[in-house]
Formats: sequence, structure tokens, C-alpha cells
Amino acid sequence: MLKRLLLALSLCVCLSDAATAGEDLVIGVTPFPHHDIMNVVKELMAKDGYNLVIRDFTDYIQPNTALAENQLFANFFQHIPYFDNMNEERGLGLAWIAKVHIEPLGLYSRKIASLDDLKDGNLIAVPNDPTNEARALRLLEENGLITLNPGELVTVRDITDNPRGLRFRELDAAQLPRTLDDVTASVINTNFAGEAGLNPAKDAIIIEGKDSPYANVVVVRAADVDTPAAQALKKASQSPEVRKYIEDELVPRGIVPAF
Repeated sequence: MLKRLLLALSLCVCLSDAATAGEDLVIGVTPFPHHDIMNVVKELMAKDGYNLVIRDFTDYIQPNTALAENQLFANFFQHIPYFDNMNEERGLGLAWIAKVHIEPLGLYSRKIASLDDLKDGNLIAVPNDPTNEARALRLLEENGLITLNPGELVTVRDITDNPRGLRFRELDAAQLPRTLDDVTASVINTNFAGEAGLNPAKDAIIIEGKDSPYANVVVVRAADVDTPAAQALKKASQSPEVRKYIEDELVPRGIVPAF
């Protein structure tokens, strides 16, 4: 009787492990380059018995709320400062597990070729979410266009010196490429610039350096960090295969590995 019970328990454990290894893992991403990178990860995860299902989002809010509400296993779309701010502000209970790449923020225009072409009162579009707006404004400050108050999450209201009288329009990050015909220049995230056919390495008037702290990360629920599935996802996301893909396919487009 005892032997049969132990055998039954052993079988249950084996079936449980098999189910875990064979389960579908849904990861929420924004299209470029996150979807492309996860296609590489998907192939690696399959070797460990996991089916990575990639679900596209077009905004920066839903991937985190969907993850917190158990609609996803993981997401991959955001940099660390944005994640830290949203996770704390909304009490989402999430945690990042792997740095993957950096998408330098850049200033783009269809009307000027350099900062010297800017005229007094020109209109500049910037992202309206807290971390990316601060990041965009700091980029402009570093290039001598404005001066800002100290602080992490600065906005246009923190501009203390604006010698050219530049005007600013705060917009959703995904909309910024579509503003290029309406404004003098736009500060655009690399993923959205790439979707619009812009090449950060060639088309950006100014761009963040490679030492940017804004690494894009894979995120899971905090309770899942140490699960085999999350650790398999972490390993695949920071694999030599992913690094090679970034170096071969994305570095020419201004995107660099963060591991």
C-alpha cells in the first residue's frame, strides 16, 4: 500500500513538472524591437519545453496592468525608471528579472537638419509619461537648449531657462512619429522611431549616449521571480543568441545590448 502511494505521489510530481514545462507563457510586448527579440527568445524557450506566446500592445499602460491581473505571464516593453515609477505608484507587485537592451531616445525632424536650425519659438513634441518626458527634457538640457530644475521626474513646468523660447507639446509616446509634419522636431523613443521608418543611427539630430541608464527589462509578477518558467525566460532573454541578434540586427538601428 505504501509503495503504491509513493508511486502515485511520484507520478503526480512528474506530471506536475511536465505540465509546468509544457505550459503556454504569454508575454506582452510592444512591436519593435521587443516582439522581434522575443521571437529569438521563443525559439530558445521551446528547447526547454515552454511555448512562449507573444501578445502585442500599442501603449505603455496595459502591459503592466494585464500582468498584474494575471492576464500575462510576463511583459517586455519598458525601461527601469518607467517600471519603477509605475510599479510603485500603482502598487502592481511586479519585478524585473533581466536587462536586455537600451533604446536611446532621439530628437527627429522633417524641418531642420541640426540644432543650429532651430528658431525662436519653434515647437518641440515630447513624450507625456513621467519618466520619458523627464528623459527627453534632460536630453535637450544636455545639448544646451534649456535648463531644468533638479529632480528625477521633471516636466516642461520645471524649465528654468529657455533662451530660444521653445514651445513644447506633451503627447503619448506612440503618437510622436505622426507629429513630425506638425512640429519643428519630436523627441521619440527608438522603438516608435523604428516603426515609423526612422533610423536612430542616421536620422536622429541628437541621441542619448550608450551609457543611458534606461535599460529595457523583462518583467514578471514578484511572486513568480524564482519559478522555473521565469528563470528559463531570464536565461533565454540574456542568451548569447539574443545578444548576437541585437548586435547584428539592431545596433545598426541605434539599439544596443544591456547585458
